[in-house]
Amino acid sequence: MDIRFLEKEKVFVIDTENTSYVMGISGEEGLLGHLYYGDKIDSSDAAYLWKTVEPQVNPTVDMRDRSSFLDRFPFEYSSNNVGDYRKSSIEITDSNGHTSLLLCYESHEIFGGKRVIAGLPATFGTADDSMGLEIVLADKVVGIRCILSYSIFAGLDVIARSVRLENLSDNTVYIDKVMSFTMDMNQEDYKLLTLHGSWARERWMDFREIGFGDTSIESFRGESSHQFQPFMALVQKEDSQDTGKVYGFSFVYSGNFEAGVTKSQFNSLRVYMGIGAKNFRWTLRPGDKFDAPEVVMTYSAAGLGKMTRTFHDLFRNHLIRSKYKDMERPILINNWEATYYDFDSDKLIAIAREAKKSGIEMLVMDDGWFGERNDDNSSLGDWYVNEDKLKGGLKKLVDEVNSLGMKFGIWMEPEMVSPRSKLFEAHPDWAIQIPGRTPCRSRNQLVLDITRQEVRDYIYGRIRAILTSANIEYVKWDMNRQLCDLGSLGLDKESQGELSHRYMLAVYELQERMITEFPDLLLENCSGGGARFDAGMLYYSPQIWCSDDTDAIERLVIQEGTSLIFPLSTMGAHVSDCPNHTVGRTTPFKTRGDVALAGTFGYELDITRIPEEDRADIPRQVAVYHKYNHLVRGGDYYRIASYQRNHEYDAYIVVSKDKKEALITYVQVVAKPNSSRKLLKVPGLLADLRYQIEGSGEEILGATLEKVGLSVNPLNGDYRSELIHLIAKFPIE
Repeated sequence: MDIRFLEKEKVFVIDTENTSYVMGISGEEGLLGHLYYGDKIDSSDAAYLWKTVEPQVNPTVDMRDRSSFLDRFPFEYSSNNVGDYRKSSIEITDSNGHTSLLLCYESHEIFGGKRVIAGLPATFGTADDSMGLEIVLADKVVGIRCILSYSIFAGLDVIARSVRLENLSDNTVYIDKVMSFTMDMNQEDYKLLTLHGSWARERWMDFREIGFGDTSIESFRGESSHQFQPFMALVQKEDSQDTGKVYGFSFVYSGNFEAGVTKSQFNSLRVYMGIGAKNFRWTLRPGDKFDAPEVVMTYSAAGLGKMTRTFHDLFRNHLIRSKYKDMERPILINNWEATYYDFDSDKLIAIAREAKKSGIEMLVMDDGWFGERNDDNSSLGDWYVNEDKLKGGLKKLVDEVNSLGMKFGIWMEPEMVSPRSKLFEAHPDWAIQIPGRTPCRSRNQLVLDITRQEVRDYIYGRIRAILTSANIEYVKWDMNRQLCDLGSLGLDKESQGELSHRYMLAVYELQERMITEFPDLLLENCSGGGARFDAGMLYYSPQIWCSDDTDAIERLVIQEGTSLIFPLSTMGAHVSDCPNHTVGRTTPFKTRGDVALAGTFGYELDITRIPEEDRADIPRQVAVYHKYNHLVRGGDYYRIASYQRNHEYDAYIVVSKDKKEALITYVQVVAKPNSSRKLLKVPGLLADLRYQIEGSGEEILGATLEKVGLSVNPLNGDYRSELIHLIAKFPIE
């Protein structure tokens, strides 16, 4: 890795292991242009790249037809209303009501290590494994300074980008939109890959043609959302895991966002990602600073698979901080689908006792343990134990569970309040609301205005009281509705547009306080399932509940889309009861276990009431988890076949970093009559090493498995699965 500035050419070169990213300063004015991002090139040709840019750049801009120049110039971070009519990186309104902004080069700094972004999740690095570049741009007319930040990491083809704005003027400036990055590039037959969905069917892959104009995704729901993942990729060959150019972008943020690509009249592309303009206006007073969230980007010349493994390694090594990231997570059983609200301490102890017999290691008590919470119509905010259900209190229950040799975890939804609650009765002004307007409810609940310090302090006080009252080792932090009626009684009228972003900053502050005071706590984030499954939340929790849909066949698609970006160890995945509570499908217990294995692994059922055959299989599943979790947690992930694409079967493999072993998961979704065997072409192995298929004694060269394929016979029935363990026959020299 290296970052350097070529003084003579006025060119910045950022080199990762296999890629180069090049920018240059144009003319006396100092416009910063994007020149190249792709396969690694020799920096001796950096000056030549100016000749590849349309229009060709001269030191002095032709003032007679300046707009034609600006409307084609490949801006590194584009300005607004000065002659570039493409989608801008930033929009502001100055004290005169004007919206023009032209950012020009002022200075730069290259340094070792990775600087933090105050109050926001971001990748991290040390002086030994990362480098940074900050380029300062400024508009002296408005008095705005813009610092573009770039970071790279040893051994990874990744660039982390972020933006800081500073008001150097004597007047207030309003930020109406701020992208965390934009990038101008040529169109080379790319399609846009995004992940869409809804509750219980998150992160389905969607490939779209890029037409002239704007092709985009967004969320203005106050969360990254079920509907769109804050991720996109430009892909040359959508069906290829190992060939074709891919540019991938992931937003390290959990709130509103806008991302997309604009195709200009000249067939060039402008890619962008950031907070966006909807429900956002930030007041930047004299001397104020504003930090925009980080985007991490990667380029792959070897298809989607290389992009995926790069993101996985980045997030494992430079984003997730929890001590659990490199540890086996305790196998838990959650009582939600077992009991819903209808439980007491006796029922929970019965579940725990039976679970312990099967090797399950933790009981998690879900919704319904507090206030008068017997359904979803009351008590959110009243975080006091319901002792009619938990006789003798929380500590008594936890002590009994611990005495069985099991850990204990708890569910909470700290950001919400029920209109029918003691908290709301005492503090109706603590909910997000617009005076005079009847608030829109979802799940019969409102959202607490945690942008207010007194509200945050109250919430954290209740969380802390619960966590210190008993030996609680796991928290599932849920958030079951989106934001609307955006009004805060704690903000003045000039600052109401800041509410959504301040809300996310408050969530981050609360979770940072919790994991700092309780560093041994295992935190799992959740938002109605997967509405906050994003890189921002991984900074605080090593795992996130992937989806409320626990059906194994639905999870094949959900987990494929999720694992396109995120490590398998981050995906909350459980074996649930059948018929499945969401879709009504009945799936073999073994298949449910094999699919959940590609995740944190746990159970979501009443173990005291399931069929004896299923209960008897749990110890085997537990043993399988312990045997293979090191591969799932730390191995390289390769997609072999996609049920979402072929509508018949699914297959993927995780390969140890040293290539000595691998685990293939094969799921036959639909059985076909008179069908032949499948040949699964197995990537990721060493070509000249022989691998033994465990249980068969058969040995096959890695090259043969990749080029010819692994033979898998048809299975008897729909929804059947098989785990195939490959072990290197000889030690690697």
